[in-house]
Amino acid sequence: MKLTPQTTGLAVAVLSAASFGTSGAFIKPLLEAGWSPAAAVTARTLTAGFLLLPFVLFSLRGEWHALWRARWRVVGMGVVAVAFTQVAYFAAISRVPVSTALLVEYLAPLLLVLWAWVSTRRLPRPAVLLGSLLAIGGLILVIGPGALQAVDPVGLALAFAAAVGCAVYFVVAARPADGLPPVALAGAGLTLGGVMLGLAGLAGVVPMRATFGDVALFGSMAPWWVPLAVVAVFGTAIAYATGIFGSSRLGSRLASFVGLLEVVFASILAWLVVGEALSPLQMAGGALILAGIAAIPAEPVPAAVPDAPAESPARPELITG
Repeated sequence: MKLTPQTTGLAVAVLSAASFGTSGAFIKPLLEAGWSPAAAVTARTLTAGFLLLPFVLFSLRGEWHALWRARWRVVGMGVVAVAFTQVAYFAAISRVPVSTALLVEYLAPLLLVLWAWVSTRRLPRPAVLLGSLLAIGGLILVIGPGALQAVDPVGLALAFAAAVGCAVYFVVAARPADGLPPVALAGAGLTLGGVMLGLAGLAGVVPMRATFGDVALFGSMAPWWVPLAVVAVFGTAIAYATGIFGSSRLGSRLASFVGLLEVVFASILAWLVVGEALSPLQMAGGALILAGIAAIPAEPVPAAVPDAPAESPARPELITG
């Protein structure tokens, strides 16, 4: 079977969701050992940016103008999609249950559908509306119907701000590559986001606490850097790089709905690793999310803007949009 760009993008986007889904199981030991959520996220983000640095340099091969040309994408990825979203989310879970914050944050796909509706003044196609209803209904079942409850309005507003940041991530990731490889955008964005999170911690916006002893992992003790390394490699570096690549092939709308699979993979991993059994409602919710994704049609992805004649042309292998 011949692989199309959309088929490849879908496979890579699913890999991204699965990679993001590993975060919870490996961040949890750090949190239980005394790390603050913001400190754990800052450490994973900066570590992932450092790990991606060799790949960023190799992919650019001296074509620094591509990084400069995409500077606003890098700023959007680092400042909004990474730093702002994480700060808003962790501020939200300090006031509302985690399940509620997750449910609100993962309304990002609906925000993209609503934005397209408002900006084009055209009602979304029936397939988009059906897919949205199925996917969000499945999300509620996976996270838990208990997430729907009256809670602190400030916490809900912060969770909604995280949803906006999450939507921005998919929009920025789906923009024409313009010669900037996905791994370069991921590495630069994560490094900038990690620095911004660190500055937020120094300013006291988010609490920064870390311990450096052994942590409980899979029923035994392990050095603190083991779970951090796993989540930095899989749940951050690979997750963001593949997510950007997948979004560039699928468009922001479909990629954001595929991103809902993160909660499914996280639940499966918690079942396999931590022993948190999946309920029939969660399994039904996963099936609904898959049905919703299947119903969402792909959107046309704009082509990359060619380089100006005065600049050296970007090599074909660097163009991803």
